[in-house]
Amino acid sequence: MSLGSKKTISLDAKPILASGFKICYTNKEGEEMKEIIIDSKEDIFSSFTRTALYYETDQMGIIHHSNYIRWFEEARLHYMKEIGLPYDALERMGIIIPVLSVECRYRLPVHYDETVRIYMSITKFNGGKMRVAYEVRDEQTGELRSEGASEHGFVDRDFKPVRMKLDYPEVYEILNSHVIPAQK
Repeated sequence: MSLGSKKTISLDAKPILASGFKICYTNKEGEEMKEIIIDSKEDIFSSFTRTALYYETDQMGIIHHSNYIRWFEEARLHYMKEIGLPYDALERMGIIIPVLSVECRYRLPVHYDETVRIYMSITKFNGGKMRVAYEVRDEQTGELRSEGASEHGFVDRDFKPVRMKLDYPEVYEILNSHVIPAQK
């Protein structure tokens, strides 16, 4: 992967696909060449495993609500690296990805030393903004502990909007290929 220049990046990132979908690749003549059927959550979303640390707890012995937002960020950074777009490389290219909004719904508490798996996916991307969805689930039981989303913009070092499709087409294609529309 070469991220030294403004517009060069590897396109060999692994695809993440939506559950229950049948994906067919075709050649120029429209003949089916490859079929992929996805039916496991592990096949669709990136996941990041995290053990709750003592300093993250509050007086009630549960993880303080503010830490879930940090966990979302850790999962997002892990995911971006996983698909071949580590934040530090994007920043060297001049792409900054600020948070525009974040939301979190707390379902069940996480306690010290419990291990959770954070599932995340890009649910919207238009080249100017990106929305990322998260689910925090108990590693052992799969129980939903919290869920949320964050919205991000793409700007240069002067905080001017970046035209991803025109200025960074390879980055645009990688992100666009990983969009999984939100499932209601």
